[in-house]
Amino acid sequence: MTTAEPCQDNERPRSGSGAVSLRPHHVLCAIGWQGKGYSPDFTRNMDRIVVQRLRADPATEVVFTQGADAICGPCPSRRGTGCRMQTRIDGLDRRHAEALGIAPGQRMPWSAAQRRASELLPADLDRICAGCRWLDLGLCKAALAALRRG
Repeated sequence: MTTAEPCQDNERPRSGSGAVSLRPHHVLCAIGWQGKGYSPDFTRNMDRIVVQRLRADPATEVVFTQGADAICGPCPSRRGTGCRMQTRIDGLDRRHAEALGIAPGQRMPWSAAQRRASELLPADLDRICAGCRWLDLGLCKAALAALRRG
């Protein structure tokens, strides 16, 4: 996918649960999440968002943002609504948004975001995630391969 597409009628997000704000690159971060983080606070926050919200209820609504999101909260690199490594993060977000066909402000259920990610090949992450310090660990590639297998 290369353009933002609206959700299909059968993919409408569940209302009332409070949307989770996500930067585009955090879709694959959430899919690959295995409990390794930048700090104990960051890890607890990721578990709360990814394990207790997104994985527990795939109908959870996500809204895509250009700035800091729910995951960024306790990140030691966060600087207001930005990041200490803003140029690198902007590149990650741009490549992920294009690959997933999402745009800032767009909303969809987590399950729809996962479906879009499942169209990617694990090898695509070498380009999409270039510059990510977690890429070499292979967590996201393995999780994406598992997602594609169903």
